[in-house]
Amino acid sequence: METKFSPANAVVQLCMKGMAQEDSGNKEAAAEIFMQAWKEATDDFERFIAAYHFGRVQQNPAEKLEWTEKSLQCAQAINDGNVKSAYSTLYRTIAECQRELGDLESAKRQEELAKSFEGPPTDTGPFYHGTKADLAVGDLLTPGGNSNYIDGLKMNHIYFAANADGAGLAAALAAGDGKERVYRVEPTGEFENDPNVTDKKFPGNLTRSYRSKEPLRIIGEETEWTALPAAQLQRMREGSAKKSGEIIN
Repeated sequence: METKFSPANAVVQLCMKGMAQEDSGNKEAAAEIFMQAWKEATDDFERFIAAYHFGRVQQNPAEKLEWTEKSLQCAQAINDGNVKSAYSTLYRTIAECQRELGDLESAKRQEELAKSFEGPPTDTGPFYHGTKADLAVGDLLTPGGNSNYIDGLKMNHIYFAANADGAGLAAALAAGDGKERVYRVEPTGEFENDPNVTDKKFPGNLTRSYRSKEPLRIIGEETEWTALPAAQLQRMREGSAKKSGEIIN
């Protein structure tokens, strides 16, 4: 079973709202929103995300451990390769809690489990790249383009995702007035998890976002993806405009 991460998901949106409260220094409000996300979750995928975020803001290590273990149990119930990208983060968080609680032997076992899920991505796609450029099948996308998030920053990698919705979001945020386009692409060399996304807002690489120093070859064009509501997209543009020097390039 493939579990699709979508920024349009109601629980994902609640968690993003909670993280915005965190960024404003209001952790109590964030915790309330994360608990709301937990209560409104309808499946193991949503519960996995909500439990992770609620656990993350707990000050008591025993409570943080309890909620992180709940998150892991939900993730394991899904049995999805995409969600497994979060296992290392979850096991490491559990180990940190156990270490704080003095259970060093259990912490060591969890750290070993965390390491067992580390490594380069094994995603086989299909892969997508979002842009406003008018390109053709066979064209190569190469590093060196301008960042969608910081003016004047030349990117050392070319970015892509195994999620058409994520590529569509990148197209919407791309500079220019052209038509938003999502191309199907294939990497011509090695690639890695995008460090600007992985283990940042959500555990692991749920958005299946990658980058490479080698070109991407366009093999087709995707015409259907789920776009964010205009108001939410505008908030993301405004948030991006406030960032400065935060891109791992």
